[in-house]
Amino acid sequence: MLDFVVIFTKGGVVLWNSNESGKNYASCINSLIRGVILEERNTESKYFEEDHLAVQFKLDNELDVVYAAVFQKVIKLNYLDNFLADMQSAFQEKFSGIAAQERLAIDYEFEQEFRMVLSAAEEASAKQGKAPKAMRSYNESQKSKKTVASMMHDDKKATNTTEKRVNIQESPPASKSQPASPPRTNEDIIQENRRKLREKLTPTKKAAVDVKPTKQSATDREKEKAGKKPRVWDLGGNSKDAVLLDRSKDAPEDVQLQSINNELVGTMQGRIRDLDVESDSDGADSEASDDSEQEEKQQQQQHQRRTQQQQRNQRKAKSGGLLSYFKGIVGAKTMTLNDLQPALEKMRDHLISKNVASEIAAKLCDSVATSLDGKQMGTFDSIANMVKEALTQSLVRILSPKRRIDIIRDALESKRNGRPYTIIFCGVNGVGKSTNLAKICFWLIENDFNVLIAACDTFRAGAVEQLRTHTRHLNALHPAEKHKQRTMVQLYEKGYGKDAAGIAMEAIKYAHDTKVDVVLVDTAGRMQDNEPLMRSLSKLIKVNNPDLVLFVGEALVGNEAVDQLVKFNQSLADYSSNENPHIIDGIVLTKFDTIDDKVGAAISMTYITGQPIVFVGTGQTYADLKAINVNAVVNSLMK
Repeated sequence: MLDFVVIFTKGGVVLWNSNESGKNYASCINSLIRGVILEERNTESKYFEEDHLAVQFKLDNELDVVYAAVFQKVIKLNYLDNFLADMQSAFQEKFSGIAAQERLAIDYEFEQEFRMVLSAAEEASAKQGKAPKAMRSYNESQKSKKTVASMMHDDKKATNTTEKRVNIQESPPASKSQPASPPRTNEDIIQENRRKLREKLTPTKKAAVDVKPTKQSATDREKEKAGKKPRVWDLGGNSKDAVLLDRSKDAPEDVQLQSINNELVGTMQGRIRDLDVESDSDGADSEASDDSEQEEKQQQQQHQRRTQQQQRNQRKAKSGGLLSYFKGIVGAKTMTLNDLQPALEKMRDHLISKNVASEIAAKLCDSVATSLDGKQMGTFDSIANMVKEALTQSLVRILSPKRRIDIIRDALESKRNGRPYTIIFCGVNGVGKSTNLAKICFWLIENDFNVLIAACDTFRAGAVEQLRTHTRHLNALHPAEKHKQRTMVQLYEKGYGKDAAGIAMEAIKYAHDTKVDVVLVDTAGRMQDNEPLMRSLSKLIKVNNPDLVLFVGEALVGNEAVDQLVKFNQSLADYSSNENPHIIDGIVLTKFDTIDDKVGAAISMTYITGQPIVFVGTGQTYADLKAINVNAVVNSLMK
């Protein structure tokens, strides 16, 4: 049933393995290490899939060892959890002293114990399958989960609803001063209704006096025959003004660029500068900083007291003896999930307050709990500090790019191969795709690449005109005279209502024919639930096969970031007919200058996609483009 079982350290050294099928499963185990263990993903279910294989694993934090079993995905093995737990106990019982000393060169003979544990687990699973299903106890039933408080609350709600219904159905009580009226017959009711009808039909004297015939003048009769005149709106304009307002034709000669900031020229040469995250802790976070200072003072005092106690113990233990040995043993404490829970809950609330999505914050805290469960805590260590340190390391691993995206290097390589380097920008509405496309375009021009902008947003009114304005400004900052008569920025547009995939294809072909270095494709903003527009985006990416697909997202979002990225990636995969669909390669995080130290969106987006943050937008000018600084973001997040 089990194809491959392996025991290896978290450093990657294989201590023991058993290969039943004789095949090579190294790629599957390496994918488990890269995609799950190093990134601390899916640590709650301890399950991983790749192609037709599945891996069930267990972490041993005491020895820093991982136990993994590989089997076919179609086979359901219910005994794996118990089997891995028993195998962990057997391995610890036999090799705990050797593994703790990190003696990796010795031969770990574990075949006999493995066979015994495996046969016992399979027999127990077979007996459990044959045995009839036992009736649930009262504690396992749903009824036992109802607490006394909830039942009292339900009783109160039921009482209130019944009281309301009774009040609605009750008729008002009769007054004691008035005698009860005799019951009315059908004839009385009919006579009463007829009397009311006659009163309505008979006009009163006052109404007859008020009604007076009026004479209409000739002008009034002419107005009635002419009908109502149409309303003329102020500043509404008409068809004659359309010629003056038409800006769809490219006519740069009638435009005067009033303000050209030549100070920006030359500021973006080379690689993009790292992001500097600053926190406004003097205002809203003053109370939090005071609390942290008090905690640090308390920890320092505790540390001093422990140091003095340790020095006294060392002076007493100079003569040696058995008592000092036992004191050394008692000094270390093994952490459990119950010990970690208060600190983890506080850390989870802190992450959510920093704009991390609640689902991602819970997963991060679960992974930290799994990594610290069973570890030895030193004499001078506190649980809060160990949780904070483990979470910091986890955040650094998440934000660190798994593959480096070097656009300048890749664009130069494409230029040597005689083809343009293509980047597609996608995202929801209003996040700043066109603005940040212009910033990236300015950075490429600064590094001597000529750029073609493909206006594939054929839906939003004004999208083409916005890109045309950026093109004029960028060409004004870098005129052709300074670049050997090369036009550094060109705009390829076909108006509105056209097929975006076709426009992008024509733009790439035009760039290839005219020796343009880079093509930047601007797409329409779309919500992640809009199926027709997501199909259109998937078609655009499939037909043109770009070098890079960048998702543009706001730094302001919290839980919405998870929904956007998951559905964008899922749609690009579902609506593509390719076996290996091209999904999101990187992230552009915009409006980063509006969030102070609430940088949690960076964690949420990177955790969901596993892709790096390539650019960060920090302002309104072309030079306000930065690269992500992992340490600065993590430090700001952990303040």
